[in-house]
Amino acid sequence: QYKDIDFSSNRLTILQQKVQSHSKNAILHLNLNHTAIKLLQRHKGINEELVFGLPSYSYTLRILNKWVKRANIHKHITFHCFRHTFATLQLASGTDIYTVSKLLGHTNVKTTQVYAKVVDEKKEKATEAFTLDLPIIE
Repeated sequence: QYKDIDFSSNRLTILQQKVQSHSKNAILHLNLNHTAIKLLQRHKGINEELVFGLPSYSYTLRILNKWVKRANIHKHITFHCFRHTFATLQLASGTDIYTVSKLLGHTNVKTTQVYAKVVDEKKEKATEAFTLDLPIIE
């Protein structure tokens, strides 16, 4: 909701509800970049108004599927895929694993290490993809 955004400090405060029953819900304080703030201010709503206007999970999935079709993606995409892509791109661009862990709301960095393994595998493949035909000098 718009009331969760502090435009003076460019921060979003949300209650992250954990999926696993043994995990505790957590309050997250996330910084918003200038682009996000500009977009949010352009469409600034009333305190109780939903930022994205997605009132239910099933409605949200319908919207997500429309976005996926418009992007010409022909595979099953979930919100977890978005989280996975976000984490992988952050790590690949140099964001440290602790920061990515906090951005995802993980309580343990070990949970985030799964994404780091994906980045490591991509680095290994990239290294192997580049070869030169050089004569061997003895």
